[in-house]
Amino acid sequence: MHDLRLVCISDTHGHHGHVALPAGDVLVHAGDFSRRGRLDEVTEFARWFVDQPHPHKIVVAGNHDFLCERDPALVRQLFAGAHYLEHESASVAGLTVFGSPWQPWFHDWAFNLRRGAALAAKWAEVPAGVDLLVTHTPPLGCLDRTARGEEVGCGDLAAALPRIAPRVHVFGHIHEAYGTANGAGRLSINASTCTLAYRAVQPPVVVEWSAAGARLVT
Repeated sequence: MHDLRLVCISDTHGHHGHVALPAGDVLVHAGDFSRRGRLDEVTEFARWFVDQPHPHKIVVAGNHDFLCERDPALVRQLFAGAHYLEHESASVAGLTVFGSPWQPWFHDWAFNLRRGAALAAKWAEVPAGVDLLVTHTPPLGCLDRTARGEEVGCGDLAAALPRIAPRVHVFGHIHEAYGTANGAGRLSINASTCTLAYRAVQPPVVVEWSAAGARLVT
C-alpha cells in the first residue's frame, strides 16, 4: 500500500470550526461531534466535515449524538461523501476499517449498552485483522482515566482487542485522557479535541501509515 497520513479528532462538541486541521489523506472523527445531537447541530457538522479537503473521511457517532441513534437513515444522507460507520466495516484508501459508536452505559445518553454480555456480543461482531478501529469508547485501562482517577473504558472491548488486532485504534469520550499509547502491537489514540471544560484546544493527532507500520507525527 502507499503511504497515508491520518488526521484524528474526536469530541468536538460543536466547536469544530475552531479546530485547525493539518493536511492529510484520511480524516477520522471518533464521535461526539454535537452537543445534544439536534438536527441542526448534526447537519452543520456534517456539512463542515464533508467539505474538508481530505480525500477520505471516517466518522462514528458518540453518546451526545442522539439523532444518529434515532434516525440513522437521515444521518447517512447528511454524511454523504464520507464513511459514516455505525458498527460496520468499510474499505478506505486501502485500509480495512471498522467503526462503532457503542459504549458502556452512561446515564441516559445515546448508544448505551450494559457491560458484560450485551457489549461483549457487539465486539464479537468486529472481524479480526482490522487495520483501523474507530470507536467512541476507549478500552478499559487505555487512555480512559477520568479526572477523578477512575478507569471507565470498556472492559469487553479490551478483551476483544487481541482477536481484532487493529494496527491503529482511535477513540475519544474521556476528554481528560487525550493522548497516545503504544503497546500490544497497536497504536492507541484518544483524540478528544475538547478538554474537560469543553474547550477545543487539544490538537489533532496525526499518524503516518506505511507498510512499515504506523507512527505518530510530532
